[in-house]
Amino acid sequence: MRRVLLRAAVVWGALLTTVSCGSTGQGPDEDDRAPGAPAGVTAAAGSATSVHVMWNRSSGRPEVTRYEVYRGTTKVKEVPGSEYMVDITRLRPSTRYAFSVRARDADGRLGPPSERVRAITPAATAADERAPSRPEHPGGKAVGSRAAQLSWTRSTDDLGVASYDVYQGDTKIHSVGGAQTATVVTGLRPGTRYSFTVRARDAADNVSPASEAVRISTPAGPDDAKDAKDAKSGTGMAPSAFRAGTHRKDGAYYVDLSWTEPKVDGVITEYQIQLDRKPVTSLVWGATPPPGRATYSFYVGREAGLTQRVRLRAKLPDGTWGAFSAERTVTTGRP
Repeated sequence: MRRVLLRAAVVWGALLTTVSCGSTGQGPDEDDRAPGAPAGVTAAAGSATSVHVMWNRSSGRPEVTRYEVYRGTTKVKEVPGSEYMVDITRLRPSTRYAFSVRARDADGRLGPPSERVRAITPAATAADERAPSRPEHPGGKAVGSRAAQLSWTRSTDDLGVASYDVYQGDTKIHSVGGAQTATVVTGLRPGTRYSFTVRARDAADNVSPASEAVRISTPAGPDDAKDAKDAKSGTGMAPSAFRAGTHRKDGAYYVDLSWTEPKVDGVITEYQIQLDRKPVTSLVWGATPPPGRATYSFYVGREAGLTQRVRLRAKLPDGTWGAFSAERTVTTGRP
């Protein structure tokens, strides 16, 4: 499944900087070439011990299956080809770091490194227990059908703001440096309502209260009519090939689920499961979700012959809930 995380281009003061995705044409022998160097790599300190690294999606052929992130000449992170940002943690305060990114294709060919980008972590503030003030006067507007521009006023902190975290609903979707008070969030869906908030973070990882919500609706462009219809109805964003059964173990019954993840832009890490149209449990992958078909089992009691309807839905990478899967009926004590 192809996944694309939300990305942000930063507005510094009144100047809006947009980042374009690099693409290459396909020559006659291009399938035999290693991937190109990732473009648009940026790095910004998130706290005294972390740096947020981001790059542009590589397109064209060969298709990238994973990215490798290097600190100097040492590989420190590896992420799937559907992800274009990562937080590098366990760094030293007041230290200058250099990062680069390399792409690897399905045949294992490793492309050249990107340009190196540098970031300096702020000084440690171990005794700091005071969170920054809440970001005020948030504002925003849709920028086309798949992006939104957000802005806010600077927060104050006794030792300084290290970064700002952007949330859609209760899902953190991006971070920008503490000197920045605006961003453009991309990877949104046409014809969809969003609610964004911003929180300030200091070098000691103290987080401010959330700003007031900024509500934005993305329009449907001329080429986005189908996507807008799908966004409103949930079509195409529901788990597919959903199956449900039961099994018994140690005198208790469990419901067994399996499904194929919805094909959406991004990485899905959370699902809500309902029995008889009421939420009963949430599934949150603790790390990168398993590839391919997903499976999950949960306890439902010791009563045999109990019949219930079960369905689930995914929290999408833009922070909204997708459509529910098809509903299945299960009975404890029956296969």
